[in-house]
Amino acid sequence: MLTGDAVLTGGATPDPILVEIVQGSLASIEMEVETAIARTSRSPMIRDAHDFRAGIHDRLLRKLTGRSYSALVHPVARDFPLDTMRPGDVFFHNDVYLSEGGIGHLPDLCVTVPVFSGGDVVAFVQAFGHHDDIGGAVPGSMPSHATSVFEEGLMVPPIRLWDQGVPNRAALTIMTRNSRMPESLAADLDAECSACLMGARRLGELFDRYGRAAIETCFDAIVERTTETYRREILAKIPIGTWSWEDYAEHDGVDAPRLHAQRITLTHTPADDPGGERLIIDFAGTSPQAKGPINHCGNYAEGNFLKKWLAPVLRNLADTPERMAELDVNEGVVPLIEMRFPSPGTLLTPIFPAPTNARTFVILRLLGVLVGVLAKAVKGNVPADQETIRYTGVYGDDRDGRPYLMREVLGGGSGGRYYADGEDTVHIVPDSRNLPTEFTEARFPLRVERLGLARDSGGPGRYRGGLGYEKHIRVLADANFMSIADRSILACWGVRGGRAGRPFQVTIDPDGPREREVDALADAVPVRAGEVIRIRTTGGGGWGDPLDRPAAEVGYDVRTGKVSVAGARDDYGVIVNGSSSEVDEQATARHRAAVRANRVPGQPFFDRGPGYARLAGGAKAADCDWLEDGDG
Repeated sequence: MLTGDAVLTGGATPDPILVEIVQGSLASIEMEVETAIARTSRSPMIRDAHDFRAGIHDRLLRKLTGRSYSALVHPVARDFPLDTMRPGDVFFHNDVYLSEGGIGHLPDLCVTVPVFSGGDVVAFVQAFGHHDDIGGAVPGSMPSHATSVFEEGLMVPPIRLWDQGVPNRAALTIMTRNSRMPESLAADLDAECSACLMGARRLGELFDRYGRAAIETCFDAIVERTTETYRREILAKIPIGTWSWEDYAEHDGVDAPRLHAQRITLTHTPADDPGGERLIIDFAGTSPQAKGPINHCGNYAEGNFLKKWLAPVLRNLADTPERMAELDVNEGVVPLIEMRFPSPGTLLTPIFPAPTNARTFVILRLLGVLVGVLAKAVKGNVPADQETIRYTGVYGDDRDGRPYLMREVLGGGSGGRYYADGEDTVHIVPDSRNLPTEFTEARFPLRVERLGLARDSGGPGRYRGGLGYEKHIRVLADANFMSIADRSILACWGVRGGRAGRPFQVTIDPDGPREREVDALADAVPVRAGEVIRIRTTGGGGWGDPLDRPAAEVGYDVRTGKVSVAGARDDYGVIVNGSSSEVDEQATARHRAAVRANRVPGQPFFDRGPGYARLAGGAKAADCDWLEDGDG
């Protein structure tokens, strides 16, 4: 059996078997922490929607686990030196501007527990999640029209929430007093603190079993292996050169809709560059900070959080989908990426107290911008765009006069890929999910009358974009609807001939006497008892020419309800008999030939959909949407 420091071979060279044991143990501990939180928390957002994450970091603040993204330990270590920490301590923070970029909006509450070996801090177990309410101007702490972070809820810089196993009751009382849902907040915090303390014990046992020197050498090996794997398998697929692309958020809740640009200039430097081989991500050209809450504080800790947030996109360059799924993202990606931020005062470098609660519009768009700039570098062999998160909710008083808030994170369709269609109704937050219908109807005065796929929402292409949700919620008592969503004007872009997907849409009382569309950013839209809220989420962009999609595949989509008969004709040039759902091969050939003959040559490499022209003064594409000489 491997015990103590005897596992080391050749000085600092770790035993490869122990490396696998340690890496597997870290993943197991992380999953155990998340399972404990899910089983013992109380709020629907944490327990049922699973909008939370755990992570394990070493004493050098490096993230060791790669199952999903997590926050940072940097702000805790900044304010509390490691030699002042004691077993049983739990640290807490949610202050966006004092989180070193690891927390994006105030409802994300973060707890951090140090791990000890021989009396010294050797690692950290951390969890952060989106909680139902932490105060502020509206229920849910995400006011869509906020112009200051002070409207968004209670800000807590890093504090010692538990001191050597003793909870700070005064701090907990302050936090719960500021929440509209104090009981669930208290229960969720207790679940998260207890789960992280449990995880710290598990990790401490690993150190006790094999010894600190051996474990820390394994930590180094885990991180270094990721660095070399990404350098060898991913960076090698990107040509040496420079490319630029941009995409946009469409509104900020305060000003009229317009193009809020996020721009990336990507440079792959050669190995003989003075700084070595790396990817330089330069955000110059990003728009000024918005008046409303779509800003994200990214320019902290040298962009450490954003590096790990964006790095999963690079996995799309792996040799196979199976290999892509095997690649974790931990601190090993950080040395391969250099970030260059514009001066303070942009969407990514906001100045306190700019609001940030809808920062998902920016950080999700950045994922797409990086995919887009990679598409220019590798001739489109990456997926088309997706926008798979938005917050919707209904709140009011139930029939017993008690206040309630039903908050849901709904996914959408992912982009078509160069080898397959996009996935339907995926959620970008790993393991997150929509609220079960049975739970919703049992707990709230609501009835879910339909939950299915939004037909025709996926972007047409040789490989179709994934479909979004269509959900119908009937309100049984007068209530208010809220929404924090983007891509209601702009759409998920298609690439290499693929077309954009359908945008987000909410309609109240569809087909009824009071039918009305709802803005994607809304805090309190009145809904009468008996009215239906129809929510349609975004479809992913298409990949490749839709006229190249085999007619039989389009016919199958019609028969399975993913594409309508009209959509088959208009989007794919396929003529389907409406009664039999059979493809008319001869009519299809004639129709497709006519469509090709009438096409205007010289189309852009990216298709942004019809909403772009509305916000771009009639322009159908941006200057960066064409491949330039030498691209790829």
